[in-house]
Amino acid sequence: MFFKRKSRKEKRVTELANLEIQTRRKEKIKKENVDVQWIVKITAIAFIISFCLSFVSESTIPNLSLVFGIILILLFILINILSDVIGMAVTSADEKVFHSMNSRKVFGANVAVKMVKSAEKVSNFCCDVIGDICGVVSGAASASIAVIISNTLQFNLFFTSLTVAAVVASLTIGGKAIGKTFAINKSNIIIYESAKIIAIFYHPKQLKKKKR
Repeated sequence: MFFKRKSRKEKRVTELANLEIQTRRKEKIKKENVDVQWIVKITAIAFIISFCLSFVSESTIPNLSLVFGIILILLFILINILSDVIGMAVTSADEKVFHSMNSRKVFGANVAVKMVKSAEKVSNFCCDVIGDICGVVSGAASASIAVIISNTLQFNLFFTSLTVAAVVASLTIGGKAIGKTFAINKSNIIIYESAKIIAIFYHPKQLKKKKR
């Protein structure tokens, strides 16, 4: 029994050692593949989008009626959920399907291939940039809506702010929970439909020809 227990312990030690070696190798590969140019670009883009959306929400929502203010917050929540769905779908989409469609010259397939090949960047932009910015803006907008509700209906501002913030957060989290399941199950369809819309404005093949 003593030898059996000892051998099991040795196996666990070797398994842990192998796991550490594998993680170190992955970390080295990731460090080598870090795209500094992309990090700088995405940081600048995030700042510009965040500034613009924050400016729009801060300047328009306090002057809007209660109904239009709520509609604007719901719009931000919807954009947040949709961007999260696309960001999740692109990481689980099958690239081979879009290569096959691209060989048959299906509209938008070339954009879909480009999206899946750059899955990390697309996911980063959709989930982190758009998603987080919409979350911040909708949170700031909910504070303005709470003030409008409090002044209009003579409610306590503190509890109104807590309630509005809780409703916005629950709608966002609940919507993302539903969206993640949908994104995993229908990833190829979501990416293709998104690629068709992007393909109206963006043509990868034409851009390559111009560069040559």
